[in-house]
Amino acid sequence: MMKQKITDLFKEKFGSVGEMFASAGRINLIGEHTDYNGGYVFPGAIDKGLMAMIRPDGSNTVKAYSMDYDQFAEFGLEEEDKPEQQWACYIFGVCREIIKRGGKIGGFETVFAGDVPLGAGLSSSAALESTFAFALNELFGCGLDKFELARVGQSTEHNYCGVKCGIMDQFASCFGRKDCLIRLNCKTMEYKYFPFNPKGYKLVLIDSCVKHELASSAYNKRRESCENATAAIRRNHPEVECLSDAKRLWLDEVREEIPEEDFLRAEYVIGEVQRVLDVCDALERGDYETVGEMMYQTHFGLSKLYEVSCEELDFLNRLARKCDVTGSRVMGGGFGGCTINLVKEELYDAFIGEAVKKFTEKFGHAPKIYDVVISDGARKL
Repeated sequence: MMKQKITDLFKEKFGSVGEMFASAGRINLIGEHTDYNGGYVFPGAIDKGLMAMIRPDGSNTVKAYSMDYDQFAEFGLEEEDKPEQQWACYIFGVCREIIKRGGKIGGFETVFAGDVPLGAGLSSSAALESTFAFALNELFGCGLDKFELARVGQSTEHNYCGVKCGIMDQFASCFGRKDCLIRLNCKTMEYKYFPFNPKGYKLVLIDSCVKHELASSAYNKRRESCENATAAIRRNHPEVECLSDAKRLWLDEVREEIPEEDFLRAEYVIGEVQRVLDVCDALERGDYETVGEMMYQTHFGLSKLYEVSCEELDFLNRLARKCDVTGSRVMGGGFGGCTINLVKEELYDAFIGEAVKKFTEKFGHAPKIYDVVISDGARKL
């Protein structure tokens, strides 16, 4: 039991106990590469996350122990005190970002551990940021709301960890609610909860355990394509601020004016924005077959139009179709990582057995399997 291990270790290192906080990793059911285009994403917090025991100690230094890395770090709270260990930079960054927003934070002791699989695209870093943002806000009475806590996590990535990420991961970790997914409009930051408790189905990730190079440069190139298409559409329709505002018909009007590659990227994004809305409508009807079909359409778009899939992920997606899996698609930025699959319970064992066997035969290593349940986000335990 992770909670007990953390408590025992905290007592051993610091002589007594503190208070326990937790947050979650996340999945995104649908709405991929829509965030930077001002569209919708549809994430949820999952039952894998991070737990930390924390105790303010009246000092001006942070004493942190990571159970996962078996490392200790000690650092101050001024800008020049940035620690060397990457994992400690996340905690330091959260402290600094709260201080920049007027929060008064003092030193504290902490022991933490997580069970979010690293490298699987489930956002272990957002779980870490959200746990500490939520905890420090409460322990030191900083008075920040949940939105600001999500922004603290995002700013930590930007300013202390060198990752120019969107807001989705931290938002899902802070706002996650059991048995619900959250439709977030990345342009207006409006959000709405939708019920997601599919009786008779399981949600499972199959991790290809591959990460192809070029991911970051290819990602930037796709952002450029979307911006080019948006600029072309805007010449005819000045009200279009970002690609998610555009109608498909408006994209067709500029087909001859932009490179084919830019057209295909934009075609995918405009379709994906609509699919998120269609999935939300389907969930309100309890129609998981439509949800699944939209997931397959998203995979096709990511593979053929946006071209961020890879051989391993396309293989897993085709295999899911053959095994009558309700829905399957690549999850995350692409070029490796996981497929997310919505599977009827009676087909689950056969599908997983087949996926592991066939994938191993073809690629020489077994994929990893993660069952996920939609759970609560940042909280005090």
